[in-house]
Amino acid sequence: MIAHTGLVLGRWMRASYRQPALIAFTLVQPAIWLLLFGQLFQGVVRLPGFGDSSYIAFLTPGIVMMTALMTSGWSGTSFVQDMERGVMDRMLASPVSRGGLMAGQLLSNATTTVIQTILVFAIGIAAGARYDGGLVGYLVTVVASMLVGTAFGSLSNAVALLTRQQEALIGISQFVSLPLTFMSSIMIDPTVAPHWVNVAARFNPVDWATIAARQSLAATPDWSSVWRHCGYLLAFTLIVGWLSTRAFRTYQRSV
Repeated sequence: MIAHTGLVLGRWMRASYRQPALIAFTLVQPAIWLLLFGQLFQGVVRLPGFGDSSYIAFLTPGIVMMTALMTSGWSGTSFVQDMERGVMDRMLASPVSRGGLMAGQLLSNATTTVIQTILVFAIGIAAGARYDGGLVGYLVTVVASMLVGTAFGSLSNAVALLTRQQEALIGISQFVSLPLTFMSSIMIDPTVAPHWVNVAARFNPVDWATIAARQSLAATPDWSSVWRHCGYLLAFTLIVGWLSTRAFRTYQRSV
């Protein structure tokens, strides 16, 4: 399985490198979000709950998670394209590991997520964001973003395997990602949001990742909160991964 995962990963990475426009969009998009939202909402730091940090410092970890969510939401489109071209059927007729097919594609998404995370931090720091959490804080943020990407990439793959339609996948992806973004602390502190948003955020995996990242980057991190939210996120990722595997088996039985 490990060998096949590496081969599938190489396939998806080569496919990405052959699409320079896609690479440019993937890298520029988080930069636009960070700079646009950073300027648009910079005045909200005058509200209670933000402390002494600048808004760009508050926003950067949130944009990291938002980028991981949005990018992974399109993960299943590659599976749909393989189905339409008959590549998926040829893969399933070969001795390649079924787990390797899924893991290789998810690792490709994780690689993209890591690159985007580094880019967002570079832009945030250039714009004035400063963090006292050191290397550990950055590593926790990268791991949290990879878990978000893996979880919602698995969910996107499951939807693709069950619906087999680009239109349905795109619609469901938007339906899920936008509410998860705005019912979280990505752009605003939950204490100044309506009560129902605070309640919803407690069950939001994207908010778990954002809280873990911000806490780990703080000068005095609340490590119990960091590990608790990372644990929630890991459990969610494992559950969604299991559901994605079940969807793969359902697709296999139907072809």
